[in-house]
Amino acid sequence: MLIYSSIVEKLVRKTFLAVQNHNYEEVLKGVSSNNLTHRFAGPNSLGGIRHDKEALGRWFKRVGTVLPNLKFEVTSVLVQGGPWNTTVIARWVATCNLENGEPYVNPGIHVIKLRWGKAYDFDVYEDTFAVTAGLEKQAKSGIAEASAPQIVS
Repeated sequence: MLIYSSIVEKLVRKTFLAVQNHNYEEVLKGVSSNNLTHRFAGPNSLGGIRHDKEALGRWFKRVGTVLPNLKFEVTSVLVQGGPWNTTVIARWVATCNLENGEPYVNPGIHVIKLRWGKAYDFDVYEDTFAVTAGLEKQAKSGIAEASAPQIVS
């Protein structure tokens, strides 16, 4: 299982880079079309639950719009289970400069479930206050989508 865990860890790190580089089509290639659940907590334009790839694709595009310079430092990845039932915990720190010049720093984790190489269940845990405050500042700087209704499905 060590080889499998290493492969999954590299894939997870590559996926965070793809999000950072706004390569959402690449990200969505690794997402299942069946029984999909993506949860992002918080009372803001990124919060909510999505159950289909189309909505998830719109959500990723929104992330790129509201936090266009977002960078991820993946600090650790834990992989448990085999290809038929894999759980991944990825710890990260998200950073960027907001439009008003203030720094945005938000540490968090993803808990991701994979089946045969496709992610189907995502829980994102981060500082929801930092997300909401950052998005409010982005909205005040003219990024209207930072205060748009949640994308849910």
